[in-house]
Parts: sequence; C-alpha cells; structure tokens
Amino acid sequence: MPGLRILAIDVGGGTQDILLYEEGTPIEGSVKLVLPSQTRIIANRISRITKDGKAIFLKGNLMGGGACVRAIRNHLSAGLDVYATELAAKTIHDNLAEVAEMGIKIESEPPARAMSVVLGDVDQIALKGALSCFDMELPGIFAVAVQDHGECIEGSNRRFRFQHWQRFVENDGQISHLAYRTPPSHLTRMIAVIRNLPEAIVMDTGAAAILGALCDPRVAKENKKGGVIINIGNQHTVGTLVKDGIVMGIFEHHTGLMTPDKLEDYTDRLLKATLSNEEVFGDGGHGCFIHPGFIRGDGFELISVTGPRRGMAEGLGYYFAVPCGDMMLTGCFGLVNAALEYFG
Repeated sequence: MPGLRILAIDVGGGTQDILLYEEGTPIEGSVKLVLPSQTRIIANRISRITKDGKAIFLKGNLMGGGACVRAIRNHLSAGLDVYATELAAKTIHDNLAEVAEMGIKIESEPPARAMSVVLGDVDQIALKGALSCFDMELPGIFAVAVQDHGECIEGSNRRFRFQHWQRFVENDGQISHLAYRTPPSHLTRMIAVIRNLPEAIVMDTGAAAILGALCDPRVAKENKKGGVIINIGNQHTVGTLVKDGIVMGIFEHHTGLMTPDKLEDYTDRLLKATLSNEEVFGDGGHGCFIHPGFIRGDGFELISVTGPRRGMAEGLGYYFAVPCGDMMLTGCFGLVNAALEYFG
C-alpha cells in the first residue's frame, strides 16, 4: 500500500514555497520548490496586457492581493477597462461598492475583446504539469497556507484580522487548532482555496510558520520552558510568545515598516508585556495582544527567527531556526505536521 503523500504550499507575497511530503522518504530527499507567488505571476500577466492596450476580465477565484492588485490599479490608470466577476473582484476589496468606485465593472461573462485572467492562490494545473515533467503525480492531499485578513466590508481590515488573533490567544491559543478543513465563514481566502481543493487543510501563513519553527530541535526543546518565535516574511512580521505549542502573546506588523532596532524593541517589550496594541496599530501594523496570564518566569530565553527576511535580525543575537535544515520551507513543515494530525 503506498504511503501518505501531501503537497504543502505556503503562499506568500513574494514566493510560494512547496514541499511534496512522501511517507518513508527523508525530508532531505523530498521534492522542494520555491517559486514566484501567484500574485506576482498574475501581476506580470496583467502588466503584459496593459502594454498591449487591451481590456482585462478577471475571473476564477478570490485570492491574495498585493502585486496583482497594484497591476490592476496600473491598468486602470492607463485608461484601460477592467471587468471582473463578483468572486474575482473580492480579491481587490471585500466591499464590491468600493471596487465599483475604482472603475471596475462587475460582469458574469467576459465582454468582447477583453483578455481573461484567471485568479487563484493555487494553480493546480501548472503544478500538475511541473511534476509530470519528472514522472511524478500530484498527491490527493493538499495543505495550503495563505495570509487571510478575513472578510471586512467596513472599517480597518488590520483591526479586523487582529481581533481574531486576540480571540484565539484569549481562548486556548493552541497553534495546531488554526488548521482547518472547514474554515470559519469570515476567512474567505481560505474558503476560496477549499473551493478549488476540497480535500485540503488550510492555515494562516503566520500560524504555519510558528508550527514549522517548532520542528527545529532546539526550538522544540526550549519550547517546554517557553520561547519567542518570530517569522519575518516578505510582507508581514509576526512575533509570538509560545510555550508547549500555546501562543501566549503576539504582535503583527508589515515587514516593510520594520527595522532591526524596532524588531529588537518590539521583541523586548513583548517579553516584558509592555508592547501595546494601539502602538503597533498606530505605526501601520496590525496590533499586539499579550494574555493577562503570561508570566515570563525562568523561561522564554530563546528568541528564534525564521522567514525569508530573517536577515533583518542579523546581529541581534537571535537564533535562526532551520527546521529540517531548510528555513524557506518552515511554513511547509508546519503544514505537513498539521496535515498528519488529520490524515496520518
């Protein structure tokens, strides 16, 4: 009987990091890919159509914004038409009235002469084709991480996202509980992934990175006493207080607004429980919450860092976590661990 096979995909703002886990195969011998993220790929497609001076029709699924939304705005700025289905339009903004105000026309079918662009965080056809070139098949199980602000029609999506982080920490804070087969209704980006991959489990990229960092032997050992785990991604930085797999405090900010000095200061005050939510939000970040029951005591000595922008922490004396010897796949290792709980 063939062993369990899982395709883990950590969808970031800059890259999509992919691991094909096969039971019985050492991680060192597993198929690994670090590719441009779908938002960058789609942005490039839109930019080429902009140069050709043609209208675009956005269809497919809701996905992460970032580069592709900037490309859509550039297309509009060039005086070219943009059409979109309701679902695809939610990539741009949860509130379709705001999408319409930008000048985007909501249509169910592509107008004549408009070039269609298919949106989605995972291109299953491309992945299948890539693996087939090496005589490999897609597995039946997918584990996918995306950064999901949640559907926020009015108000700040930064506040909205962080309210859910806070509720999570206030409740059980168990990081593995953030892996879903059926995501909560407000997590529309995760639901979009499930729409295309019904057998998948999904997580937030921040949660997957924390769970993956715990695969590093030193981080795992120290976690019994508690430690700080920081994921410095291309777009977002998440710092957490974690003990026995339970998150006791968290801050989230935009990586582009962080500096080494700010990172050190935030981390120090996270440990002292003096970093405030309003301070982080006022600086353009998402927020900070520390559980009232958090006591540092004799633990939380190890500060570990992962993520593609981890170089920001050079010289701060932090430990660079390398789960399974591969930092770029930290999120994938977290996804595989979460999937094994479901399917193993």
